[in-house]
Amino acid sequence: MATITIESLDGSGSFQAYRADPDGSPRGAIVVIQEVFGINPGIRRKCDALAAKGYTAFAPDLFWRIEPGIELDPDIPEQLQRGLDLFGQFDQDKGIADIEATIRAARAATGGKVGVVGYCLGGRLAYMTAARTDSDASVGYYAVGIDGLLSEKHGIANPLMLHIAGDDGFVSKEVQAKMHEGLDDHPRVTLHDYPGEDHGFATEMGKRRSEEAAQLADSRTEAFFATHIG
Repeated sequence: MATITIESLDGSGSFQAYRADPDGSPRGAIVVIQEVFGINPGIRRKCDALAAKGYTAFAPDLFWRIEPGIELDPDIPEQLQRGLDLFGQFDQDKGIADIEATIRAARAATGGKVGVVGYCLGGRLAYMTAARTDSDASVGYYAVGIDGLLSEKHGIANPLMLHIAGDDGFVSKEVQAKMHEGLDDHPRVTLHDYPGEDHGFATEMGKRRSEEAAQLADSRTEAFFATHIG
């Protein structure tokens, strides 16, 4: 496990990314896209778990333009609010460019296919990454605001999987219905619903985790990457 430096595509600076490597030759690479809580212990644990399965994992610090290196705990109300405040300041288009820079770095490092997986804000960005970049496979967990991005679905050229929390406090039933209406017939998109589950159910630690649903979603993600990344 290490921290590496990646240059931004627009030349405005550089940012840090957590990197976790497997013991042997990598099957490919996965870019892990953060929640609004930064590259905290939970996101690093996601990377470590992917490395244990044979992938080189990278988690770029997407808030580097606002507050580099921030780590927040969503179980602490003040830190949860801070994360939501950062989300309001975050430039998502620049975030996608930083993810693209990380994808390029991952391709250069491993020479193989590169997928992405994101959570919450990262789930939204995973959808945008699928529509705007050459990611080989993308997964989003409890992505927010996808109904406002359906006009980009024509850009999704490689497989995309979305995990939808049925009782998501940030994604209404109406929005979930719009996601299905807009994406169910897309040949490269797969939606999975988790009835009764709330936002953050697959987090690695903390009060939001729902063990059974997390294990089911993660098993689907593992099979998805095994098929499309290696």
